[in-house]
Amino acid sequence: MTEAPEAIRTQLVWNRLLAIVEEQAQTLMRTAFSTVVREAGDLSAGVFNTEGEMLAQAVTGTPGHVNAMAASVGKFLNRHPLATLGPGDVLLTNDPWDGTGHLNDFTVVTPIFHCGRPVGLFASTSHIADVGGRGFGPDASQVFEEGLNIPIGFLFRAGEPNQTLLSILAANVRDPVVAQGDLYSLAACNDAGGRELLNTLNDFELTDLDRIGQAILETSERAMRREIAALPDGRHHYEMRVDGYDAPVDLRATLTIAGEAMRIDFAGTSGLSRFGINVPLPYTQAYASFGARCIVGNDIPNNAGSLGCIAVSAPPGCILNALPPAAVSARHAIGQMLPDVVLGCLEQALPGQTPAEGASCIWNPVFLGAGLGLDAQGDNSASEDFVINPIFNGGAGARPAKDGLSTTAFPSGVRTTPTEVNEATSPLVIWRKEYRPGSGGAGQFRGGHGQIIEIAHREGAPFHISKMFDRIRFPARGRAGGAPGQPGRVYLKDGPDLSGKGKDLVPAGAVLVLETPGGGGMGDAGERDADAVRADMQAGIAAEDCVTSAPSEQV
Repeated sequence: MTEAPEAIRTQLVWNRLLAIVEEQAQTLMRTAFSTVVREAGDLSAGVFNTEGEMLAQAVTGTPGHVNAMAASVGKFLNRHPLATLGPGDVLLTNDPWDGTGHLNDFTVVTPIFHCGRPVGLFASTSHIADVGGRGFGPDASQVFEEGLNIPIGFLFRAGEPNQTLLSILAANVRDPVVAQGDLYSLAACNDAGGRELLNTLNDFELTDLDRIGQAILETSERAMRREIAALPDGRHHYEMRVDGYDAPVDLRATLTIAGEAMRIDFAGTSGLSRFGINVPLPYTQAYASFGARCIVGNDIPNNAGSLGCIAVSAPPGCILNALPPAAVSARHAIGQMLPDVVLGCLEQALPGQTPAEGASCIWNPVFLGAGLGLDAQGDNSASEDFVINPIFNGGAGARPAKDGLSTTAFPSGVRTTPTEVNEATSPLVIWRKEYRPGSGGAGQFRGGHGQIIEIAHREGAPFHISKMFDRIRFPARGRAGGAPGQPGRVYLKDGPDLSGKGKDLVPAGAVLVLETPGGGGMGDAGERDADAVRADMQAGIAAEDCVTSAPSEQV
């Protein structure tokens, strides 16, 4: 085949792969049992070559899942080489260090065979609401307390489910139907991707993906290296202090650009926490590389070729390279802050081209039934047993020449779970959910606003909340003279403030209030366009004085 037709065929196959992995992700969402997957898109999906290198990822999904999963498939193949696998085999794990960072994420890998030969693999990850133990939250001191840890092994063998594994899972979780159902949904979405891959091979008269897959990765790598080479060489430092659990956490990064190479090193970052906010290195690498890709090469396909151009390291034993048996359940509370740190470094290399700090970490409480308690009248009441994990968001930082996006999950990209779904799947009522006026930092371009949510039990019974919130003590800082966003707050209406992390009881009859943080502003507020000020005031989202509070305590 001549060079031009071969290039056209490669492009057509690439387009098909993108469509296939998106269909894979949509299949996962349509069949998932967990609300956070079905409604919020807390998942990842991708296709890999026979070496375990990611060729394409679905647009639907989170960077933490996608980029960590990209590194995990090779670990599956190290444990179970393709030569030992056959049609109908499906592998899985939720090990935080072999998967995507905590026990609630299950990664499922399915090899695909064509004419008796392996031609690729499909992998998918989704968040399962409960894996036993203490439940999803930051309170454990070791990973052993956080739930059931399943090493890389078989979910299906020659098409037959691993009943022993499924029985162990059912005996260790609070809702076995949901947990088992989500594993089947992960296998189903990989199967859907595999069928379409085989159709693609037949349509294009291919026997494998080797040649075209290599061309895809080489093209992506070359393009990414050109993007890095266009940057000025240099070393750039940035640091950010966040709330932590019982003590603040300092995140320090050095970004080095040298020719076609980019390296991000987190030396100097705080050590391990005694609680479950520690981050395994794959999750650190996932979000740090994503932060760089937001500015550098953001239109280049996200695959093994482009991801391999950015090296990310952190000293073993620091909070960003937690080793077993560190507790890691709430690793997102720290890990989702890393893009802001990397963007702070890139601002020095590319002045005026990066957004200000934002709320960053999603506010995803876990609400649980409290068991026997007191109802609103003070009588004994057996509270309904339930577990839900809704997602609420704060504001993103102001962008170059644009306001920050309000109530937006940057960097995770997950959607807010609808109020109607939260109320239909629990005995809770969300009485109020609206923008938090003035929470975005002032500036020529203001930060995005957070929101105010009021929640109570429908019958006035007590319930528990497990909190993994940040930006309460140390809000998002502005850039180029912009003001910080407002810090977040958690409290009982007409009652005390609660801490940002840990499990608390919401007493019978009480109303819980969440105020999510705002994003930092950018530039001098005195230079803000008058029409933009009027628009905020007419929408009822401007602060009374159009200026946020004084700068926050920082490093």
